[in-house]
Amino acid sequence: MNDSYYGSSAQSLKQYTARTFAFMFLGLIVTFVVMLGMYKTRLTVMFLSMPAIIILTALEFLTVIVLSARVGKMSVGAARLMFLVYAVLNGVTFSTYFMYFEVSVMILAFGFTALYFGVMAAVGYFTSVDLSKMSSILIGGLIFMIIFNFIGMFAGLGAFDRVLCFIGVGIFLAFTAYDAQKIKSMYYQYNHDEVILKKTAVISALELYLDFINIFVYMLRLFSSKN
Repeated sequence: MNDSYYGSSAQSLKQYTARTFAFMFLGLIVTFVVMLGMYKTRLTVMFLSMPAIIILTALEFLTVIVLSARVGKMSVGAARLMFLVYAVLNGVTFSTYFMYFEVSVMILAFGFTALYFGVMAAVGYFTSVDLSKMSSILIGGLIFMIIFNFIGMFAGLGAFDRVLCFIGVGIFLAFTAYDAQKIKSMYYQYNHDEVILKKTAVISALELYLDFINIFVYMLRLFSSKN
């Protein structure tokens, strides 16, 4: 498809896609560095209490909500900064995982997450099938996961927890394909405006980042349950 048909932009679709994924990977790197740094400096112990966990979780939700809802009114720099702030908060939260999971299990979960994420992102980006029709199903699945994860915080799910993890992996792999394909639709919709295009790249990077993180968390739970 000819990009010029949709208007003139300083970025081609390939450049826009590459920069979106690059920013998403930057977020993952920031999360990993903060996660490792917190653990190595033993600052992780400061965030093991329930009040600290609640505050961190609330800040993460608030950051995502504000960024998603207000990105149109933010500067590009502010949007990028909020994304990186979220990546830092996730790094702090994930540093506590060293207290509950073996490093070998975390590496294994990360490896499989990267593999499956890469495959589904490629499928979503290159397929000619319109995945936008999946949106209502994916949102319904996400609501289902939120409800059952909330229930699991107060009542043990037992053997169903493993099933829930498989469902979670499936849902976010589907989200990965959906969000990867959406990169192209966002480009074609906004490539007449370079500023808006840069902001949509941040949102797309955030969505892909969230897909990767959620797949990793469910993979970690699955591999951990085997040990």
